[in-house]
Amino acid sequence: MKLWDKGVELDKLIEDYTVGSDYIIDDKLVKYDCIASKAHAKMLNETGILDQDELNSLVAELDNIILLHSRGLFHINKSDEDCHTAIENHLVEKLGETGKKIHTARSRNDQVLTAIRLYEKDELSELKELSGTFIKALESVINKYGNIDLPGYTHMQRAMPSGVSLLMGAFVESARDNILLIDSVFDLIDQSPLGTAAGFGVPVLNIDREMTADLMGFDRVQANPLYAQLSRGKFEATVVHLCSQIMYDINKLATDLVMFSMSEFGFVSLPENFCTGSSIMPQKKNPDVLELARAKYHVVLGEELKIKSLTANLISGYNRDLQLTKEPLFTAIETTKQSLKIMSFVLDGIIFNKDKCILSDELFATEKAYKLVDEGMPFRDAYKKISRREPQ
Repeated sequence: MKLWDKGVELDKLIEDYTVGSDYIIDDKLVKYDCIASKAHAKMLNETGILDQDELNSLVAELDNIILLHSRGLFHINKSDEDCHTAIENHLVEKLGETGKKIHTARSRNDQVLTAIRLYEKDELSELKELSGTFIKALESVINKYGNIDLPGYTHMQRAMPSGVSLLMGAFVESARDNILLIDSVFDLIDQSPLGTAAGFGVPVLNIDREMTADLMGFDRVQANPLYAQLSRGKFEATVVHLCSQIMYDINKLATDLVMFSMSEFGFVSLPENFCTGSSIMPQKKNPDVLELARAKYHVVLGEELKIKSLTANLISGYNRDLQLTKEPLFTAIETTKQSLKIMSFVLDGIIFNKDKCILSDELFATEKAYKLVDEGMPFRDAYKKISRREPQ
């Protein structure tokens, strides 16, 4: 039974369209909805709406749902629409009248918000851990090959001396900044929307939002109930923007490694078992893994733009358009996690070929100009003098 059911059967075509893929993608939220429901039930007991026996049976069955779900035995049907309905239907089936009480003092609106927020907190913690692993992989490359010089490029032309240490160190610093951003986004979303209901609070009943926030591990409550609804989409776009920042670095690093692995450069080699082949050209060893890592930045960027576009131009309060923000959120996070893992793995296997990383004379033109400056020549004169010697 749908949570909003009033006895009129929904047209099947309308149901298929409005449910979409929610009943499939909501599998990620089952555990989190149960965690929030346990906190909610304890609060309802504290305020006298549930007695102790009812609370005990609800908590036990919610724990059972988490267990069943972990074993692949809890399923969400299309007729359920989403995980929230599937969970409540299960509770009613198992506990009867007690199961019908779980939805007291909440709406599906703050339910989904809370489950997503808990999911995001866990995923941000994992992104932070994976970013740390990525940094260690970069530092490992520096430890192995940091003494190797590389040409530095501007405008895709040789510019000044660089090196493995400088190149990889740049990505280390950027990844550290990404961790600062993760912490900042975590702090932003670390506020509980549970108890804001449909965006206008819960009338009559004296609920304790601070209690549920504390039980779920939130730092604070999201005070204004309407802002809780306004934050849906806004917070998701912020999380995905963080993902796009991480993927931006992966895109840049992958691009460098693809170029440097070309035979025309030969600075970098990938292990043969990292490369794919051609169906027609026997000699080919293609860096597909890096090309896909490079491309997936654009996938994540597209998901960020999708969320921002979906949630713009909506009046304040809940609108069904917001349902469509979940899938791009899940896709962006999963893509970023996978990409961090694969790039850390690739970094552990790459080889910098010292005999190929030769610094040609023109790379030292700026250094020569500054030597003249050090001898007392004005920089502009030194610049012109060296430029006449160096090929353009």
